[in-house]
Order: sequence, then C-alpha cells, then structure tokens
Amino acid sequence: MTPSLTQAFGLFFQAHPWHGVSPGDQSPDIVTSYIEMVPTDAVKYEVDKATGILKLDRPQRFSSQPPSLYGFIPRTFCNTKVGQRCSERVGRPGIQGDGDPMDICVLTEKPIQHGAILIEAIPIGGLRMIDGSQADDKIIAVLKGDSVYGGWKDVAHVPTQLIDRLRHYFLTYKQLPDSPKPAVEIAEVYGREEALETIKLSLQDYRDKYGQLQDLFGPSR
Repeated sequence: MTPSLTQAFGLFFQAHPWHGVSPGDQSPDIVTSYIEMVPTDAVKYEVDKATGILKLDRPQRFSSQPPSLYGFIPRTFCNTKVGQRCSERVGRPGIQGDGDPMDICVLTEKPIQHGAILIEAIPIGGLRMIDGSQADDKIIAVLKGDSVYGGWKDVAHVPTQLIDRLRHYFLTYKQLPDSPKPAVEIAEVYGREEALETIKLSLQDYRDKYGQLQDLFGPSR
C-alpha cells in the first residue's frame, strides 16, 4: 500500500489504537497513550487486538477500581527484550514478556470521565510486575501539562501513599478473597530512567514482531 493511499484511508477510518497510532515523535520521554479505563469504571475495558475496538473484558468481580487513568503505549510489545530486562533486574532467568502492549498508569488531577481517548503522558517510573513467569510492567506517568502532578519528574517525587494505592490495585485485582497470596508480584518500583529504558525495549520488541505493520501504517496521528 502506497503512503498516499495509507494517508487517505486515515481520513475516513479510525486508526487501530495499537498499530495505527504513533507513540509520538518524543517517545519515550513523552508518549502518546491510549486510555482504556478511568478510575470510575466498575468494569474492565480492554482493546480487542483484532479490531481495535474497546470491548468489555469482564465486570470487576470485587471492589477494585483503577486509581489512575490506565491504558497502553501504542506500537509497543512486551516480548523477549522486556522479559530479559526483567530477568536481569530481579535475578530470575526465563522470564518472558506477557505478549501485550506496554501498560501505562497516568496520574492527573482532572476527572476524565471515559476511556477510548489518546493523551500525552510523561513517564516518571514504573512497577516491575511479574505474573507467573511473565513480565507485566506498569509504567507510571503524569499527564503532560497537568497543573498539580505535571511537575513530578521521577517516581521519587510521588507521595508514598499514591504508589501504595497503585501497588495495592495491581496486587489484588486478580486475587480471590480466599486466596492465600496475591496472584501476581511487584518485584520492583523503579524510577524514570529505568522506565524510559523499559519503554525503549518494548518499542524494539514491537518492531521485531510487527515491523511490517509499522511500515504499512507509516507515520500516524
């Protein structure tokens, strides 16, 4: 498909939020992010990978609700390189990426009411989450231009209570009430530099897996 034809399709059809949207010219320092869920959601929404349509994944079984905007960074993929980085950091061989785009939690003072939107976010850290033998990192970011949180440059600037809230959500949102231990673990809370490196690796993993799609879509909105 020629670039001009690709651009023409972009005028009439909504871009696939994973493959058809650029992470941004300034990524990983500033990343375009697709938001799937907001803190008021009582059900779990997730992009359908085949169609790019936001779908209902499941009702939240218990009282868990995301404490921040939650979504992913387009054209990222958690595969071999992300898994290797996790193995190196935690000293545990054999960890693989979870096969999903890189998740991101975006902090903002503004009450955004619904997902299926694109925003610009500034990564400041992350949670090194491991689900079984799979790396399932959660990048922590602030909304670009946010008047309250926008000045935070690193996760070290974030109040401990807010990080604990994020950790608690991800440690418990899959846990059954009678489960003796969390279904996942958070092996590390890391800062901005590690977050940028982790995003870079997920961008490389995407190119390794889906480079032909990136060439097909070309520069996108």
